[in-house]
Amino acid sequence: MPSSFLEEIDELIRARYTLIWVLTWEEQRARKLLAQVAAKQQKSLFEWSITDGFRRITGPQDSALQSPKREREPLAVLNEILQANTSALYLLKDFHAYLDAPEIVRQIRDLGHALYHSRKTLIILSPRLKIPAELEKSITIVDLPLPSYDDLAALLKEMLAAPSVSRRFRVDLASAEMDALIKAALGLTLAEAENAFARAIVRDNVLDSGDIQAVIEEKKQVIRKSGLLEYCDAPERMQQVGGMDLLKDWLAKRVRALSPEAQAYGLPSPRGVLLLGVQGCGKSLMAKTIADSWRLPLLRMDMSRIFQGYIGSSEENMRRALQTVESLSPVILWVDEIEKALSGVDGSSATDAGTTARVVGQFLTWMQEKTSPAFIVATANSIGGLPPELLRKGRLDEIFFVDLPRGRERGEIFQIHLKRIGRDPNRFDLKELAQASKGFSGAEIEQAIISALHDSFFENRELETRDILKSLSETVPLSRTMREQIEELRTWARHRARPVSSLQHISSNTTPGETRS
Repeated sequence: MPSSFLEEIDELIRARYTLIWVLTWEEQRARKLLAQVAAKQQKSLFEWSITDGFRRITGPQDSALQSPKREREPLAVLNEILQANTSALYLLKDFHAYLDAPEIVRQIRDLGHALYHSRKTLIILSPRLKIPAELEKSITIVDLPLPSYDDLAALLKEMLAAPSVSRRFRVDLASAEMDALIKAALGLTLAEAENAFARAIVRDNVLDSGDIQAVIEEKKQVIRKSGLLEYCDAPERMQQVGGMDLLKDWLAKRVRALSPEAQAYGLPSPRGVLLLGVQGCGKSLMAKTIADSWRLPLLRMDMSRIFQGYIGSSEENMRRALQTVESLSPVILWVDEIEKALSGVDGSSATDAGTTARVVGQFLTWMQEKTSPAFIVATANSIGGLPPELLRKGRLDEIFFVDLPRGRERGEIFQIHLKRIGRDPNRFDLKELAQASKGFSGAEIEQAIISALHDSFFENRELETRDILKSLSETVPLSRTMREQIEELRTWARHRARPVSSLQHISSNTTPGETRS
């Protein structure tokens, strides 16, 4: 059980905090925990919903409010709480839906003062944070954290011990596999985890290592329904990335930093990297390969989904997204084209009443203060919209500059893409292709091969080197059309970022795609 939540609620009630907002989707779990707090303080617990009205959950039957009215009208409910002569916690479900009414807001403000001299506490239970401005100084917000590893382990143990399960189903899990199954459910509510475990059990009447993926699929559904984060499959392998040897070496040295041995050694978890550089040179691909090589889930944050809805919802969306990331840790959080997401901060007060500045500040603060092992991979194509706060040490470990691939790296990229389409790279003149693709990005090399493949397929013959050379000659690479912007990037990165490749020499005098002679 989340003892910190119980301790916080207990302290708030004993300190006479009369209005508390518990933010959670888990009504049953919250009610169970609040019943523990009520019992500890020798108080009754009453619950109200628009469908059931008032009803007693726990508490002595000789209290003044022995048979609460089945009152459903919200204002009448508040009046009944005000007039009751009892020591109790009053749990109101989904009461945020009625906070648009001025008389409801006024009555809650009156209750906040009146209940201070009683032993009564009003608790609003809701999955949404929608507090009117008049109540911001009166209500205290408490988050009910998602179930911990111990909570999920206890749930699974209880499910497997049930007679109906233990007699009909078989468990074939080693201790390490059981651990992996429980970790796969992190980030789910208790009800969602129970459904995922139950589905895994009944699927083939055996709970084994193959059911770990079934639990992960359930987690994908949950994240997809939230609409704020995207659970990305990471089929890409590090071997499918050409070049970037310095970045690969840096990442290889930090994968073990997430282990318990590293924590015992006193090594903090790596915080993240910013991959800044030319478009199409593998920044997004690298984010996917990190997730695969580190064997961690990959979550993609789309800032456009954060900035949507009614006033105040962007801040709540960011809070919910970060809470999900925390609950799923260890995890890779991928923020693609972060410069677009963070642009507009300077003029935020004039354009959107400061919403962008608040949300960005919320994200940057989390990056600085987070203690969970969430590794951030931020990618950017330009430096124009990046705030200085993002670039300083403490929020990210390093800034890497991803330049156009050099000759040998382009040869590796040709090999990778030719293998991907089922061709033997040894049948092609890789040296000539690497020379002809000078100034090309990895994405442009891939598209040149695809274009050549169309040509050879149309002529009903096998792909040849000359087809790719022809396709390359017909392509104008980005290094020519955006030469000035690339040179500006290189100038900025020369003394501010680390190169991803040992072949890379950041210099404004360098010909695009090559080192200086």
